[in-house]
Amino acid sequence: MALESPSLLRAVLLLLLAAQALPSVSGCDRRFYDAMIDKLCLAKFEVDMGGLDRGRWCSWTDTAEIYEGLTNCTYQVALRLDCFWPNQVVDGFFMRIHRDYFPGCALTGRLLGDPPIRVLAPFIAVPVLVTLLMTAVVVWRSKHTEGVL
Repeated sequence: MALESPSLLRAVLLLLLAAQALPSVSGCDRRFYDAMIDKLCLAKFEVDMGGLDRGRWCSWTDTAEIYEGLTNCTYQVALRLDCFWPNQVVDGFFMRIHRDYFPGCALTGRLLGDPPIRVLAPFIAVPVLVTLLMTAVVVWRSKHTEGVL
């Protein structure tokens, strides 16, 4: 089957043109979607985060509800505008959110800090006690070497 046949060539060209036109016909205007999530979702998120002490922005327990509301808002706007969710616009939107609001936060979403003393104490005490015990054994053994060899 050769591509020289006029009907096959027309069909291939028609498919190529349709493939170029389909994204714009799909119903989702990406620029409008981006503008709407900025206007609706980002505005509410900024107000909610503004009401929270800046020192608590990295605390997942304090920001989880706000973040969930933001995620839900982007999803609801996508549904209304007949857009897929998640998509590249949402990915870029959340990258900006994380860059602007959570740049110094740990990846796990928890505040960095020292562990509680009940966890920290064994990690300090055991090596110290083992060192003291080994030193005592070496000193005791050095004084009692007679008759061993």
